[in-house]
This record gives sequence, C-alpha cells and structure tokens, in this order.
Amino acid sequence: MASTSPQKPGGFGRFSKTLSFWLIAILVPVVFIQMVNKGGEQATEIDYSLYDQQLTADNILRVTIIGGKEISGEFKNRVLIKGRDTKQFNTKLAVANSEAEVQRLRDKQVAIKAEDPAVSIASVLISILPWIIIFGIWIFLFRQMQAGGNKAFSFGKSKAKLLSGDTPKVTFADVAGADEAKVELREIIEFLKDPAKFTKLGGRLPKGALLVGPPGTGKTLLAKAVAGEAARPFFSMSGSDFVEMFVGVGASRVRDLFEQGKANAPCIIFIDEIDAVGRHRGAGLGGGHDEREQTLNQLLVEMDGFESNEGVILIAATNRPDVLDPALLRPGRFDRQIVVDSPDLRGREGILKVHVRNKPLSDDVDIHRLARGTPGMAGADLANLVNEAALLAARRNHEKIFMVDFEDAKDRVMLGAERKSLVMREEERRLTAFHEAGHAVCAIRVKGNDPLHKVTIVPRGRALGLAFTLPEDDRVSTTREQLEARLVMAYGGRCAEEMIFGRDHVTTGASSDIQFATGLARRYVSQWGLSDAIGPILVGDNEQEVFLGRELTSRRTVSERTAQQVDDEVARVINEAYNRAMDTLTTHRDLLDRIANALLERETLSREDIALLEKNEPLPPRQDPPTALPAADKPAVGAPEARRVPPLMGGPEPSPA
Repeated sequence: MASTSPQKPGGFGRFSKTLSFWLIAILVPVVFIQMVNKGGEQATEIDYSLYDQQLTADNILRVTIIGGKEISGEFKNRVLIKGRDTKQFNTKLAVANSEAEVQRLRDKQVAIKAEDPAVSIASVLISILPWIIIFGIWIFLFRQMQAGGNKAFSFGKSKAKLLSGDTPKVTFADVAGADEAKVELREIIEFLKDPAKFTKLGGRLPKGALLVGPPGTGKTLLAKAVAGEAARPFFSMSGSDFVEMFVGVGASRVRDLFEQGKANAPCIIFIDEIDAVGRHRGAGLGGGHDEREQTLNQLLVEMDGFESNEGVILIAATNRPDVLDPALLRPGRFDRQIVVDSPDLRGREGILKVHVRNKPLSDDVDIHRLARGTPGMAGADLANLVNEAALLAARRNHEKIFMVDFEDAKDRVMLGAERKSLVMREEERRLTAFHEAGHAVCAIRVKGNDPLHKVTIVPRGRALGLAFTLPEDDRVSTTREQLEARLVMAYGGRCAEEMIFGRDHVTTGASSDIQFATGLARRYVSQWGLSDAIGPILVGDNEQEVFLGRELTSRRTVSERTAQQVDDEVARVINEAYNRAMDTLTTHRDLLDRIANALLERETLSREDIALLEKNEPLPPRQDPPTALPAADKPAVGAPEARRVPPLMGGPEPSPA
C-alpha cells in the first residue's frame, strides 16, 4: 500500500544542507579571527591589587584604558605571576572612569591610550544563536507542513491507503466458499468498468455494499479480491483509523477520504470493521455528543447528503450488524447487504483446495473427507488447519503432507494439544473411562443423535476426555427429537458415574455438561417454543447489552408467574433427560462396560471400534508401527471428528480444588 499524499522527496535534506552551509560560513571566520588574535603573547589576567602594587613600584610602561572599565598594559620588567614571567597584563579597574586613577598614571609618566570596547563576533554569535535555531525550526516545520509530510500538523488527513500497482493482487480465484457474495461484488465491478451498460436503462450506480458475517468467513479477503479485479483506484481504511484523541479529527478524516475518492472517481473505498464508528447513536448511559457520533454524522452526509458522490462506491465489513445505526443501513447509503456466512461442504472443499494448491500433498490426502470432517469451520479456521498440518509435517521431517498430518492437525485445532505430561491416578482414569463410555452409549442408543466418531480419555485442553459426534451432512435446523437426544447424551457421563461408583462418589467433572444442558434446556423452553406448558411464546425479549442504549427505560419484564413457569419447565426437561439417560445406561449396561474397558486399554476408540463393540465382537489387536518407520507411515488414530459444536461432549474437567 502507498499513501495518497506522499511526502516530497528530499525536502528535509535540502533544508539541512542550506542550514549547514550558513553555519559553516559564520563559524569559520569567527574561529579564524580568534586564532589570529591569539597569535602574539597572550596577556595574563591579574587582580587590581597586583596592578596597584606594580604601579606604585613604577613598573608599568604603557596602558590602554578600554571603555573606562578595563586596563590592558605592559610591564617595564617581567613579573613572575603563577610561575610564569609575564610582560602583558589585563585587569579591571576598581572604579570605572576614575579621574584619580588616570592622574596616578600621569604622575608615574605611564603612556596612556584610550579605546572603546571591541565587539566580539563570538559574543554576538552566541547572543543570536538561540534566535537562529528557533527561526530554523520554524522554517523546517513550515516546509514540512507544505509538503504534507509532518503528521503532527495533519491530524485531519485521511489515513486511507491507495492500492498501488506493485501490490500483490488477490483475485476471485483466491476466494472460495462465498459464491453468492462474489456474484454481488462482480456486478459492482461491472458497474465501475462499464457504467453506461446499466445507466442506459435508468439504473444508477450503487452507493455502498455492506459485507456481513461471522469472524473468519472472508469479508476482508473479498474486499482484497475486489481491489484486484476492479482495475480502479481502491482506498482501504479501518474504522478505528477515524478515531483520535483530538475532537473533530474523525469527521475531518471522513471529509478528506471522500475528497480523495471524488478526485479519483470512479473508485472504491473500503472501510473494515465499520462498527467502530457506525454504532447506534445515543447509545450508552452517558451523553450522546461524542467524537464517534460526529464521525458517523459526517459519514452519513458524505454517503448520501446534499452533495452527490457519483462514482464513489463504499464497501464496508462488520461482524456486528446489530449495533449499526439504522440511518447507515438504509438504501441510498448501503444499498446492498451481502451475507458472508460459514461455508457448506462444497465451500469448505473449495477453500481447502485453495489453501493446499501450493503445497506438496501425498496421494492419500482426501480433501472431500477432510471437508466432511470440519463442519462449522470458517475460512480462517480451514486456513489455520492447513498451516498446522504443514508445520506438523515439517516437524516430522516429511517431504509431503500426509493425511495423518491433517488428522492430527485437526485434533490440535479443534480440541487442543494433548496433555501428555498429565499424570492421572488409576481411579480417576477409570472414572473418566466410564464417564466417556456413558456419553458414547447414550449417543449410540438414543434416537436423534448424530453418529459417534471418536471417544478418547486422552486429556486435551481442560477436558480429561472427549466423546463427540459428526453430522452426516450440513444442518441448517434442528428438530425437537435431536435437541432432546443431545440433552440425554449430555447427562450420560454423570449418570454413568452415579451408576458405577454410587451417588456419594459422583465428581465435579460433569460441570461443562451441566452448563451446556442447562443452557440448551432454557432455550428449548423460552426461545424455541418447544415446551407444551409455556407454548410458542418468546420469554425475555429485550435481554440486550446496556451499551447499545436501546429501550433502556421501556424494557419489558417477565412476570413472576411466567418466570416460575419457565424455571419449572426447564427443570422438568432436564430431569426427563437425566432419567432417560439413566434408563438407557441401565438397559445397555453390558455395552457400557465393554466401551469403558476398551478405553482403559486403548485410550482412544474410533468409529470402527465402536461398531465392533456394539456387536460384542473382539477388537483387532493393536499393532504399533516400528519406531524406524517415518511418522508418515503410522496409521491415523481415529476417524474424522466434528468441530466443537453442541453434539461434542467433554469429559470430566479437573476438580476446582
């Protein structure tokens, strides 16, 4: 990126050379004169008493009275002063312009000469040197202000960066998983390239497009692709660049940004994270007259105010559209809101292909399988997964990236690194195994749960074990049966602990399961209208953050009766799920024991292992690969697993104590 107001090259250099020339021209003569003056014998400074003593002894040959205050003279005979024979002397008179002193010299027949005090060039230079420095600094600042290079005097200038020709270009070929957004943005690019094609039918150029979506879905990447495809001036700026500690700077920068845009029209202006300046006006508990609101008001006027901005298209990105001011979102300012959501299976596959195209891959890498095993992942997550796989392969000294590297990297990204240094007692390890086996049995035997893909008692992150499922395909909605099955699976771990070890030995390890189940049950009752007692009614409508400043004084409240009904329904739903989990584990106690014992032996069970245990068939012997084999030849542990979505059930967490 290159600045739109570049500093004039060489301005400071030319000024410094000029200043150096004049300083040398002044100092060299001064030094030369001082050296010439010091060519003869140097006079010695004496006090007045010694002068008076030598005058009384008639040892002074001649004197020169300078300004009536000083005497410079010569002794008739040399005088030893401070270990040196002295002929010339200087002293100050005790009384300036004293007639008595002159008469004494006459009485001793001393040759008298009078002079005015000489003006020293050095003293003059020292006296005016501060003024020369101040004047030089003033000229330097003035020149820099004219050149636009001194940012200390250009707070109101826009910090927007203009895309230069030597900047590496990102095109739509580098963007995958957002096909609808690319179609919308391609149309804007066509507007810029051939506006007559659309205006001949009465259409007008769109004023702006707002990219909306969760973090990591590629909003900024799409804007970079627009810059690479448009072949028009492209200004980029962050929303936080408008905010400064000085009042009025944000509004001034908005004006300067659009002035630059008009000068380069038709062009595109991109503002990333626009919610930094576009928040709802009047928000919060304090006053509304602040710097951010002034910046927003100026932005509203520039986008669609009294003066037209033909040919200037504003593209903005945010992941918080709910906090933006309604005046900013209306047609005429942001004509289009382009949703950039998390990619589906086909989109994830395309994103993975984009990120692996410049990396050496082994023949066993299955991109489609990898995409199926990463539901819910955004583009940034997939890019991080590919990068982690490449780093892992490099640490293993592989010359290519193998599928096992991708699988291990996926485990690391989703679940965290294995805590191999954690030492567990055999009792805690057995409890963890039955806890995860309880989750697994409920996931298998309760209709509505997604297929179980991996169960492990290897500690990862904060959990001591994990049991998680993977949906067969991308899901956009969830049925009542599936929600109730998730609740049963959530309580499978706690029920298994109580069944095997007794109520007195139940641990705090199920805290995350209880937290997940309670939140799910409350939404089940109060938001999704699935409770028969409450009915399809939304409870707790205005539970918003205070800083949004919306309806602070007119917040609707829930009556005590309704709140009590909601609490009773939440407790009923949770108790039913708990009892159902206990009944399931009691009915399939033999499967619970088989899975728990297999976990104690192998620590990790894959989908195939679970299928064999369901049929009560023995597991094949586990053969560890020889240590001499490279890591790439080691078999992958487990099957593709899900991202940390609601079906994932964590194992016991370490005790708070």
